[in-house]
Amino acid sequence: MATSPRVRAPELRGRRWLNTGGTDLTLPDLRGKIVILDFWTFCCINCLHVLDELRPLEEKYGDTLVVIGVHSPKFEHERDPDALAAAVERYGVAHPVLDDAEMAVWQQYAAKAWPTLNVIDPEGYVVASMAGEGHAEGLSRLLDELIATHEAKGTLHRGDGPYVPPAEPETALRFPGKAIVLDGGNLLVSDSARHSVVELAPDGETVLRRIGSAERGRSDGPAEVARFAEPQGLCRLPEHAAEVAGYDIVVADTVNHMLRGVRLATGEVITVAGTGRQWRSTVDDHAHDALAADLSSPWDLAWYDDRVIVAMAGIHQLWWFDPIKRTVGVYAGTTVEALRDGPLPDVWMAQPSGLSTSADGRRLWVADSETSALRFVSDGVLSTAVGQGLFDFGHVDGPAEQALFQHPLGVGALPDGSVLVADTYNGAVRRFDPETGTVSTVASGLAEPSDVVLTPDGEVLVVESAGHRLSRLAPGALSAAGASTIAGSRHRTERPPTDLAAGELSLEVIFEPPPGQKLDESFGPSTRLEVSASPPELLLDGAGVGTELSRRLVLNDRVGSGVLQVVAQAATCDAEAEHAACHLSRQDWGVPVRITPDGVRRLPLILRGLDG
Repeated sequence: MATSPRVRAPELRGRRWLNTGGTDLTLPDLRGKIVILDFWTFCCINCLHVLDELRPLEEKYGDTLVVIGVHSPKFEHERDPDALAAAVERYGVAHPVLDDAEMAVWQQYAAKAWPTLNVIDPEGYVVASMAGEGHAEGLSRLLDELIATHEAKGTLHRGDGPYVPPAEPETALRFPGKAIVLDGGNLLVSDSARHSVVELAPDGETVLRRIGSAERGRSDGPAEVARFAEPQGLCRLPEHAAEVAGYDIVVADTVNHMLRGVRLATGEVITVAGTGRQWRSTVDDHAHDALAADLSSPWDLAWYDDRVIVAMAGIHQLWWFDPIKRTVGVYAGTTVEALRDGPLPDVWMAQPSGLSTSADGRRLWVADSETSALRFVSDGVLSTAVGQGLFDFGHVDGPAEQALFQHPLGVGALPDGSVLVADTYNGAVRRFDPETGTVSTVASGLAEPSDVVLTPDGEVLVVESAGHRLSRLAPGALSAAGASTIAGSRHRTERPPTDLAAGELSLEVIFEPPPGQKLDESFGPSTRLEVSASPPELLLDGAGVGTELSRRLVLNDRVGSGVLQVVAQAATCDAEAEHAACHLSRQDWGVPVRITPDGVRRLPLILRGLDG
C-alpha cells in the first residue's frame, strides 16, 4: 500500500444508532478494535452486495473487527427513521448502524459514492478507503496485516463488539417481496426476510405451506430442508414448458445469485440457473449453459418472448432464461447504470426490479427502480413511459412527461392495457394509462408496496412489504372516480458537477491491486475501460471500449453539461500461491460534468483505493 500521512478518523455523530441496544457509540468506545465504516443507502443494490461481502469477514474476525453501517440516504423515503429500521431488519444487518440522515458523517469522510468503505485501525486512524463492491479479498488481507501489527504493538483488544440483536418479530410473513396467483386462487409469495416461499389461501392470510427451511442458505431438496437467501420474483411456467423442464415455478433467489425451480406437487426445490457466484465479467451476446453462468441479484421474473425474462438488478440489465434449452443470456442493457432508450440490447437501465407482461403478450413492463421510471419493451425496443433519470423523483400525477415516481419495485399489467405501479418509496399504487398518457394515484398510505397482483376475479392484491402482509385495493379504486391526482413534491438528488474544459481531456482510472495480488494477464489484457456519455453529443471522441485504463476524450463545447458514464474493471490473481485465486474489480461511475472555460483537463477516478 502507498504510504501517506496518518489521518485521525472523524467522530461518528448522527440522528440515532440502531442495533446497539439503545447505546450511542463513539470512536473512543471502539479503541483497540479494527473498524470498517460501510457508507450505504438501502435502495442501492451495490450496497446490498457489500452487506453480503462483509458477512464472512464479520464471522471470521468477530473478536477484532467491528463493522458499522453509516446510512447516508439518497431518496427522501430513506430519511424516514422507521423505514431505515425496517431495512436494517429486512436485509439482516448484524452490526451497529448509524442513522446519518443529514449526511454529516458522509461529508466528514469525503465519501463520493454508494457504497464506500473506510477502515479505521485500533488507534483511531483511517488507514484505507475504497468505493464500490468486490473488496472482500483485499479487506481480508488488510485485516490480517492490521491484526499482526497491532497485536505486536499491544494496541489490539480482542473480545465481543457492540452489536445487540433486535427482538425477533412474530408475523406470518416478514418483508414479502413478490406474489403470483396459482390455479384455484391460492397465492405464492416470496417471504424474503424468512428466506422461503409461502403458499397462502385465497384470503391472502392463511398459510398453507412453506417451501424452504426459513433459514438463510443455499441448498436444494424437499420443501422443509431447501434453503434460499432473500428470494424475490416468481414466475409460473406455461404448461408446455413446465412439462419439459420438470418444475412449475421459477424463483429469483436474489442474494444467492441463482434461479431455483419449484415442483408444486411436492414442494421440491432445484437449482436451474446460476453458479452462486456474483457476475463480474464482460457483456456478450452468447447463450450460456444456465448452471455454469454467474448471475447478479435477480429481482423479478416474467414470461415474455417465449422465455423467462429476468430483472438482473445487480448489473442493470434484463436477461433471458430458457427452461427448455437450459440456457441464459443478456436480453437488454449494457451494465451502464443510467436511462437510455432504443433497440435492444444497447440500452441503459438502473436496477430493474419489477416485470409484468401485458395481457396480449406484446409488451413487457419494467419498474426501473433507481431511475424511478416505468419502462417497457415492445418489438425489440426499450422505451420510457414515465421517468426522467437517476436523480429525479417525487410523487406527481398528471401527464407522463411531468409525472414522477420514487423508487418503484413492482408493476402489474391490467387487461385494459394500462399498468399499475407499486410506487414503493411513495407508499402508493399508481396507474399509467397509455391511451391518455397520464398517471394517477389509486391507493396511498401503504407500507412499501413491492408488487401488485391481479386475481382471476378482478381484484388487485398489493404486497405491502414493510407491512408484512398482502392487502386488497378497495372496490372501485381502479375507476376514474376512485383515482386521485396528486401534485406532490419534486425531488432531485444533487451531486456537484465536475467542471471540465471543452476539448481534450485526460481520463485516468487509477488502480492498485490489493495486498498480495497482481494484475492477471494469463487470459489476455487484465483491464477494461468503457466510456459513454449522456447526452451522447457531449463526447466528440473517446467513447467505446478499450483495454487501457487511461483515455483521451474530446468534449463538445456546444454541450453545456451532462454525465460521463465510465465502467472500469481489472483482473488480478494471488501473487504468491501455488493455486492462485483470481479476482475481478469493477466500478461504474456516472460523473456529472459541466463544461466551463476554467475547467480542468484531467479526470482521475479510483477503481480500487487502498490508501494507507
